[in-house]
Amino acid sequence: MDEKTMEKISGCRVFDTTSPFKKHVPSKLEIDFEKSVCEDTKLMENTTRVENAERIEDVMMYDGFEIQNSINTTISQDCLSQNNLHVIFTNKLICTYDNMDHRYHGRTVICSNPAIISTTGMIEAPAKSREYYLEAMKCKMQGLDIKSVKKNHSGKFLDYHDQRLSKIAEGYLLQAIFYYITGDAFCDSLDCRLNNAHWQKDLIYSQIKISKLCKKHQKILDDL
Repeated sequence: MDEKTMEKISGCRVFDTTSPFKKHVPSKLEIDFEKSVCEDTKLMENTTRVENAERIEDVMMYDGFEIQNSINTTISQDCLSQNNLHVIFTNKLICTYDNMDHRYHGRTVICSNPAIISTTGMIEAPAKSREYYLEAMKCKMQGLDIKSVKKNHSGKFLDYHDQRLSKIAEGYLLQAIFYYITGDAFCDSLDCRLNNAHWQKDLIYSQIKISKLCKKHQKILDDL
């Protein structure tokens, strides 16, 4: 990735989660960070995670559509016109602004060409159970670590370096492919890998337990 593109991606950072995206000129420090991340993506894991943040603004978030536009400029028109779907996997936390509730939300997949799939989004975007959040809140109010809470709810949600992530990624890749082919990425049925899960339990059910397309979408795939 060239320096100009890294500068553009640096400019995709979200600093105010309650307002639509505002362009800013990234500092040298921000650009240098993107350069370092390009060389070693594990550096992104050292940034503040959602569960450890005192303020959500402390988490490094990127506007998904802005990143998509930045990457799009690196793909030649000839390549785009050859009916090639480009899929970018990233461990950056991507998000999009919702005009209904006037705030940013974490996302896992931005369907288009190029499609963006965030492995961090798989962990942070679908919500954990209400019980988990209540227990975690109590621990934090008492100044305690939430490791015990995570242990109590182990297996019920995805976590960093989770062995199930690669299987989950397959489902989001299918969603990107279906959007590219049909213009519709999602399925209302939980018994389908195209289900747009908003809860971790639903994500794990659709992608791990069911782990296949529903009859309707399997037929679409078979008829191609």
